[in-house]
Amino acid sequence: MTSLDKAVIARIEVGSERFEIYVDPDVALNIKLGKEKDISKALIVEEVFKDARKGIRVSEEALVKAFGTTDINKIAEIIITKGEIQLTKEQRRRLMEAKKKQIAYIISRYAINPQTNTPHPPERIEKAIEEAKVNIDPFKDAERQVPQVLKAIRLILPIKLESKIVACKIPANYYGKVYNIIKNYGNLIKDEWKNEYYLFMIELPAGVVDEFLREVSRVTKGNLESKFIESKGVEKWKGR
Repeated sequence: MTSLDKAVIARIEVGSERFEIYVDPDVALNIKLGKEKDISKALIVEEVFKDARKGIRVSEEALVKAFGTTDINKIAEIIITKGEIQLTKEQRRRLMEAKKKQIAYIISRYAINPQTNTPHPPERIEKAIEEAKVNIDPFKDAERQVPQVLKAIRLILPIKLESKIVACKIPANYYGKVYNIIKNYGNLIKDEWKNEYYLFMIELPAGVVDEFLREVSRVTKGNLESKFIESKGVEKWKGR
């Protein structure tokens, strides 16, 4: 068990009351991230405090009023999952790095340089996020943070978000393998069988078009004909 000197505080405010508990930093973080379910592993002290550092405990009446129970495990679960955990510096660094990469990947799928009409790779997006010093929330959903990140990095990178519609023609005998790729990359708009060929039209994030076509060409052994149809602006993050 983690000793008290290595424990961190998890806290939550309910109404005007603050509730704090001492927890193992790694186990508590895994619980918050959904990687661990055993709340008892996180608790270092089986007490709930108004002020953990001063050792001021909360009354049972206050616990029942706020949580409807005095069960320490049920209360700890609420505090850890819905409240705030005092992360260690290393935990925060790891979480921020992972979230930054996740956001960069999401943006890179749609992002192109309008000056060259070529994709922005995730590494370039990551670098722009660092240069822009964007404030990333390690616990907030990555996609919900995309609008604020885009606003910041547009001051550094020429960037345009697009999806592209591409028409493809492959020999019919490759249909099974190619259909699995279609499901992983984009949205099938329409398709048809014509003689011994399978024809389809797909909408893809602009940043993955080349990757998609390379993958289809690979599984069809180069038996692919493709034609760009149109570009569409991406509206999905507007207004968030």
